[in-house]
Amino acid sequence: MSARDAAAWEELRERCANCRACVLGQTRTNSVFGVGKQDSPVLFVGEGPGQQEDLQGEPFVGAAGKLLDEMLSIIDLGRDNCYVANVVKCRPPGNRDPREGEQAACVGFLREQIALLRPKLIICLGRIAAGVLIERDYRITRQHGQWLERDGIWYTAIYHPSALLRDPRRRPETFLDLLSIREKVWEVCPELYAPRG
Repeated sequence: MSARDAAAWEELRERCANCRACVLGQTRTNSVFGVGKQDSPVLFVGEGPGQQEDLQGEPFVGAAGKLLDEMLSIIDLGRDNCYVANVVKCRPPGNRDPREGEQAACVGFLREQIALLRPKLIICLGRIAAGVLIERDYRITRQHGQWLERDGIWYTAIYHPSALLRDPRRRPETFLDLLSIREKVWEVCPELYAPRG
């Protein structure tokens, strides 16, 4: 990554940390910007931080984060070679869904992250992220695992790890979605699976 890109990431992170564009900025402990390889071709996007993420300032660190790490390991990915972010960067109170106005106030940060990353694949974790990035009325129960190419980027959505914790019956179909993601990574960005060292 160039020094110019590194400076752009830092400037964006700083603006995000100081944002007060919606009410979530008044109640958060930390903004939760994102984590991972800042020039990765693979981006995972969730809906917003929960309590543990708010406390630690990093996405997916609670029980859902542990499950996400296990899901990534199934397809030979990890936080060292992909990037993980959320649609909203501040925790909605009580872990409720982020409201449309909150999403609208915050999605600009995600779009700037996408512009800096220039990913080849975007995997939405859950219906809210899919509704923002793929299709407004996205139906996760019917459309999960389907691929869509737009402006040179491949998009898909899978169940959010929190949904899988609540309903383990969704895990077998999510496993198949993960295998589809691995195949797409092999096809579109095989360099991620090149031998390291």
